[in-house]
Amino acid sequence: MDTKLLEGERALVTGCGGGIGRGIAKALKAEGATVLGSDIVAPPADDGIDFLAADLGRRDGWRTLLEAAVTKLGSISLFVHAASPRRLEADTPLSVSEETWDAMTGINLRTGFFLAREIGRHMVERGTRGRILLITSQHREMARNLHYSASKAGMTMVMKELARVLAPSGIRVNAIAPGAIPGGGFVADNLGVLIAQIPLGRPGTPDDIAQMAVAVLSERFGRYVVGTTLEVDGGLGLISWIPAKA
Repeated sequence: MDTKLLEGERALVTGCGGGIGRGIAKALKAEGATVLGSDIVAPPADDGIDFLAADLGRRDGWRTLLEAAVTKLGSISLFVHAASPRRLEADTPLSVSEETWDAMTGINLRTGFFLAREIGRHMVERGTRGRILLITSQHREMARNLHYSASKAGMTMVMKELARVLAPSGIRVNAIAPGAIPGGGFVADNLGVLIAQIPLGRPGTPDDIAQMAVAVLSERFGRYVVGTTLEVDGGLGLISWIPAKA
């Protein structure tokens, strides 16, 4: 019998209460990793995911989570940042509030950076050849919701900068940019029109993202992948995006 891809790894996954984060946490566990998930809302108990409540919207939320996670896991060899506020079509560049801007950029960009950086330092100090994965979006290169797109674009550069400085220590940092994944933080009033344009003819699922996450986090398939954003979108990036509302 083949050894599981992530046997012996210790993983922290943010945003595991549902959607993409939950799917990734379940997939990592299925491949042998010890998984600690965090969110404000716990995943269903039957997922079997060890859970730690965390409010990453608080300025010190990331630090509290990291300290608790290291205490609980002992060490971290895999980190996935999937937490993100929901993106709403109503939040246009002309209407988005300061509170919504701060919440989106705070959790995606600020918290994503500090958690990834400090976990990277944790790995370096322990000589761990770990892996870090940030969940970004196709919107990192598309003008859609200003605050969401800006935060995901920033996360992409955070990924590249951390990949550059951590790779010499054997730590791989990458990102996944999901396409349309209903229920994963994606809300749209034109979902049917969008789905009709996807070359594969269907929306994505959290498991579609989770299986790519397992691959790039594993040393069997992802061992030479560094500083890369993997598009998992059914071909959606090949077509013109539906025009955003003003």
